[in-house]
Amino acid sequence: MSLWMADSLARAGAAPQSRDWRTRLRDWADEVDLVPDLAERVGSLTWFRGLATCFGLCATALYLSPSFQPIPGLPGARLSDAHYDEVRSQMMTPLALGADSGRHMGATDAVQPLRETPERPQIELSAQIGSSDTLARALSRAGVSGGDVATVTAMVGGDMSEGVKPGTRLDIILGRRTSRDRPRPLDMLAFRARLDLNLELTRAGGVLSVRRIPIRVDNTPLRIQGVVGDSIYRSARAAGAPPKAVQAFLRVIAGQVDLGGIGAGDRYDIVTEYRRAETGDVEVGDLLYAGLRRSRGKSVDMLKWTKDGRTEWFEASGVGERRGVLSAPVAGRMSSGYGQRRHPILGYTRMHAGIDFAARYGSPIYAVTDGVVAFAGRHGGHGNYVRIQHGGGLATGYAHMSRIAAAPGQRVRRGQVIGYVGSTGLSTGPHLHYELYRNGATVNPLSVKFTTTAQLAGAELSAFRARLAQYQGLRVGLHDNFAQKTPAAPVASGK
Repeated sequence: MSLWMADSLARAGAAPQSRDWRTRLRDWADEVDLVPDLAERVGSLTWFRGLATCFGLCATALYLSPSFQPIPGLPGARLSDAHYDEVRSQMMTPLALGADSGRHMGATDAVQPLRETPERPQIELSAQIGSSDTLARALSRAGVSGGDVATVTAMVGGDMSEGVKPGTRLDIILGRRTSRDRPRPLDMLAFRARLDLNLELTRAGGVLSVRRIPIRVDNTPLRIQGVVGDSIYRSARAAGAPPKAVQAFLRVIAGQVDLGGIGAGDRYDIVTEYRRAETGDVEVGDLLYAGLRRSRGKSVDMLKWTKDGRTEWFEASGVGERRGVLSAPVAGRMSSGYGQRRHPILGYTRMHAGIDFAARYGSPIYAVTDGVVAFAGRHGGHGNYVRIQHGGGLATGYAHMSRIAAAPGQRVRRGQVIGYVGSTGLSTGPHLHYELYRNGATVNPLSVKFTTTAQLAGAELSAFRARLAQYQGLRVGLHDNFAQKTPAAPVASGK
């Protein structure tokens, strides 16, 4: 016998004596699979042993399961309302009863029931003026009473000739009301009425008073100069020009030169209305001056000037010119052109002396340019008809209106409403029949362009040149020349 076999027999003989029953049981459990997979070796002794183990465990669980019988109580006893409410609050039904779980403590003699819940002494809130909104509507939405809204409007209406700017914040405090059926009074209102004015309304002794707090504003126009790179728009925006000013600049320049001919190296000069408050808020107004210095081709100097009540762009020489086709008389598509056609009602071919625009019934009709109304009324097959004289032998006619909004002898401006689309006269449906006359004869409206020229002279020309020199001598960039060096003392008034 080798030494290895002798050592093995020695260990085997000593093992039963050194291991306890727990170790032997664990070794037996490792050798015997008590929970075999019943999906494998179906019908074998191991499978039947596993099935017996499963049934045994299920029977043990059922035997040891608790009883579902109700807990016995005192026979014939009935809970009082207070005890029932306490027990119900501890039931597992919080969602069904509004989550009133928890133990309820009984009230002592120190507790007295309230007739009504107390209200907050005041409510502080913030509202905002929306687009196409008014101060009165914003205050009403915030809960201010109609009487206080009317009082506030009457007190501060003169400070807001153009209305409150959309996005303006309203800080509001509503006070204590005398009874629940009465609205809360307005105790305080503060907002920015204009770029240069803050308003604070407070109630003292039952009376509202307003405190006007001026804000210093720099009204110096903003001048931006630069060199055109790959794009005049991007170059001007990179130099700090507001988008509104750059867009207006391009429209003015496009009327004088071809924008495609502007190349790198040309210099632009922009002057626009610019108001900057000491609080940092700014307002960008209209474009005042547009200049372009070109390395090749015509340079441009255009200044906005008002002559005879009309604001136009004038060249540095004092000549103003307005070019372009006539504006559209109605918002709609052209359904019939100028020339010979078969009349839809009369049934034979004849001259169609204008163009037709298909539009909805009641759509507004606009004057295509300035002029004087020569005729407004019923006009045969035209139905309700308006004719406008524009000078230089040109006139326009608008037919088949449902309603006329102009009177003979009235002076109208370009884009002014003169009537509404209808189907009067010889018409098969709502549309606008538009005609253009030259020296009394109809012509194709699409073939005519208007060019009006005005020349400044005398004192007006001198004032124009002085304004042009002022803008051309303006320092480039922002200025801190506040219009009011020392703001006036706040003004208070009551009502």
